[in-house]
Amino acid sequence: MTAIVLYCRPGFEKECGAEIQEKAAWNEIYGYLELSKKQGLVYFHLHQSEDAEKLLQKLPLKRLIFARQWFATVTDKIELPEYNRVEAICEALGEEWQYSDLRMETPDTNDGKSLSKFCRKLSVPLRQALRKTKVLTEKGNNDGVNLHALFLSGQQVILGYSFTHNSSEHIMGIPRLKFPSQSPSRSTLKLDEAFLNFIPKDERETRLTSGLRAVDLGAAPGGWTYQLVRRGMMVTSIDNGPMAESLMETGQVKHYMVDGFKYTPMKQNVYWLVCDMIEKPSRVAKLMAQWLLNGYCKEAMFNLKLPMKGRYQEVQKDLQLIKDMFTKEHVKYEIYAKHLYYDREEITVHARLLSPVLRKD
Repeated sequence: MTAIVLYCRPGFEKECGAEIQEKAAWNEIYGYLELSKKQGLVYFHLHQSEDAEKLLQKLPLKRLIFARQWFATVTDKIELPEYNRVEAICEALGEEWQYSDLRMETPDTNDGKSLSKFCRKLSVPLRQALRKTKVLTEKGNNDGVNLHALFLSGQQVILGYSFTHNSSEHIMGIPRLKFPSQSPSRSTLKLDEAFLNFIPKDERETRLTSGLRAVDLGAAPGGWTYQLVRRGMMVTSIDNGPMAESLMETGQVKHYMVDGFKYTPMKQNVYWLVCDMIEKPSRVAKLMAQWLLNGYCKEAMFNLKLPMKGRYQEVQKDLQLIKDMFTKEHVKYEIYAKHLYYDREEITVHARLLSPVLRKD
């Protein structure tokens, strides 16, 4: 039976499974779930095998909050011999399909990470063998279909495919970002990943450029402010706590010791609003929508902290709150949410208005 395999953060398999089952049903595609708890893997077994390609084509991966990456299986779990693993994989795969890239992947666990060296070593002869039979096309062809090889161990692998235009460009959906030593906190990686995830490459020169003005609510000690500063923006940082001196010395930061829920900008010249406050998610969601509707900013990037239970329900409720506020004002909008790799018990949301608010006289 064909399945859709989804990668998520270990511990969030339930939320990832609930989401794919719901979104698939919207497209009249049905199946049952198999959750590999604490493994970061969800198997959505389809009742109709032909629905796999349909789902990968119709449902944008970027619309899934908890899934980092996905693929449709072309084999069940393959038991590999101790020797001649390449031959066994090639034989199980066959020569019916052509693929433009090979993704060697493992679960996002300590055991999975210990397989990374094994995967790197095996990838070279496997690529060579697949290119020899034309199953893998010439290197550099980034269109078409990716071949996924998910190694559950050195003796077990699942093979599958995803469409290049509707999958993550990163292996297992995980960008490998380096923590900048100049940043005052590791939270900086969350905003860095968010910009990479939500802002298209060809638009970063205009939407993430030097000279833009930004506001960081709940800024201290400055992890998110750092990402704005390094991109050349002028930042107003709002927090009752102290900011890192290294950021203040740049001359790009003004710090006000004010409650983030009470601060409003003096001028409507702010492009970015970013927020990583530890607050009730519904309260943060409402504040972000108000900033956009009041014209205080053009785009907002913010985190919503999740409860221990009912996390998917909380996410749905908070995002719907924002959508309802936008709909009430009859504005067109864009909103995406993702449980990013550097997030923990939270999701990151990006929102912006695509049409102006029509104020009544």
